[in-house]
Amino acid sequence: MGTHTRWWALLVIGLWLGHAIASMALLPPWLMFPIAAAWLWLGWQFRWGAAAPPTQRSWPWSLFPIALWGLYIYLADSFGEVDLGAVFFHLQAGMQGHGGVDRSLAAIGYTLSMIALLVSFTWLTHHDGRWHRVEHFLALVLLASNPLLYGVSQRGAAIVTDDGAWVDRQYVEPVVLDAPASPPNLLLLYLESIERTYSDRERFGDAYADLEAIGEEALVFEGVKQIDNTGWTMAGMIASQCGTPLMPAGLLHDSQLEPLDQVVPGVDCLGDVLSSHGYRLSYLGGASTDFAGKGVFYEGHGFERVLGRDALQPRLDDPDYVNNWGLYDDSLYDFTVDEIRRLDATNEPWGVVSLSITGHAPNGYPAQRCRERQGEFGGQDILYSVECSTWLARKLIERLDTEGLLNNTLVVIASDHLTMRVSAWEALIESERENTFMLLGPYVPAERRHRSSSMMDVFPTVLEAMGFTIDWHRAGLGVSLLSNEPTLVEEHGLETLNARMRGETALQERLWEGLAPQRQDDPPETPQEQVVETPEDTADEPAPVMQ
Repeated sequence: MGTHTRWWALLVIGLWLGHAIASMALLPPWLMFPIAAAWLWLGWQFRWGAAAPPTQRSWPWSLFPIALWGLYIYLADSFGEVDLGAVFFHLQAGMQGHGGVDRSLAAIGYTLSMIALLVSFTWLTHHDGRWHRVEHFLALVLLASNPLLYGVSQRGAAIVTDDGAWVDRQYVEPVVLDAPASPPNLLLLYLESIERTYSDRERFGDAYADLEAIGEEALVFEGVKQIDNTGWTMAGMIASQCGTPLMPAGLLHDSQLEPLDQVVPGVDCLGDVLSSHGYRLSYLGGASTDFAGKGVFYEGHGFERVLGRDALQPRLDDPDYVNNWGLYDDSLYDFTVDEIRRLDATNEPWGVVSLSITGHAPNGYPAQRCRERQGEFGGQDILYSVECSTWLARKLIERLDTEGLLNNTLVVIASDHLTMRVSAWEALIESERENTFMLLGPYVPAERRHRSSSMMDVFPTVLEAMGFTIDWHRAGLGVSLLSNEPTLVEEHGLETLNARMRGETALQERLWEGLAPQRQDDPPETPQEQVVETPEDTADEPAPVMQ
């Protein structure tokens, strides 16, 4: 019995070790088995678990560090890149309406296997004095090497030290100096995870072909990168509509155990600007508006109608035609057309934001119309879903154009963020990755422009494309890509911006003004002026002013 237990314990540890190495090194999953076999061979050679037991048994110090590594590997295996900002934000904004059933089942499987690993490692330290003696050192190594703990320590240091405000000083309030005489309508289509990287036909075939076809008549921006705190849906929408990364409320939230009742209340966003100029605004998405604070964000920033799964599913011809998240995009786009018809009949300027679901990692949710067109969906090929998403978007635009609903309308097509781990992950990370961003309208030139930029630059670019004149061609941290002004990415680079965000909290306090306790030493507000700085400037140095 003891021999069998020993080998079962070593097998569990070996399989976990193999899985961890394969996941972290992006190796084929089957390599976990040779790694586990090598571990078992070492166990046989050194008689692990069969040597003299320790004189005194105790709980291993390594249990907590091992569990932390298990959490990190689960997050990395599920999402590709672990974004602690996303974890913190979703915990505070609310997880109601989460549709990732498959991922939830995977989390349960990970949890059970982690319990087996912890039991196996405990057994090994209780039956082999050598492991009992070295596991204290192992605990320190595991803690020091865990990227998850490294990220937490960086965020914690930013909260405690509050050592600068360089990023916040780059922020410019969106000020409209002049509005167009005939304000155009706006249709903003977010295509879930449909990054421009998919346009490489050598790696991804024709998956992106329909967006390329749209791009022949659009202004296509290349070089739109992803900075920290913009890599999930809410963060991507806030970056492109508010010109800021979504730095979670964190300890600034005055009630840690309750969901947020406001989302970035301290800044004006696209909806605030347009609603103040008489626009009627609607948001439509197939998933629940309760998830991650989507409904709270849009309702708090100028949108009259916010429609998600709860409002739209009862209006389906077949209420059972839904996926884990909510509506399929063919249904969503039918409702989008209906909403645009309604708004267009008011003879007032309107704006519609629509968020798709087809490209959602890990496998996507291709609609029935795509299955009829593309054939059977195997359930795992993300490129099938990418092709479906781009085709549905093209058909929506053609349908609206045929009905005359895009007259005097700017159409914006953008990915909400770069995709998370999918079946084409290895091909995606072979090169630099970019977000999708294109403009289509009667006054927009059909051409391609390469600008080193981020999704924060979408906000002022859209305003200027609609004919608004904005102060300094800037809004938030974004710079209009229609101007000749350099973006923050062009001036300072991604690494500098990301490093600054990790070390500062002033912008975070601006975003969540009203939720954060007021600092006693804050000076009275003064009118904001354009700031020109270099990353070497510190918070204590006065910034030069452009006159």
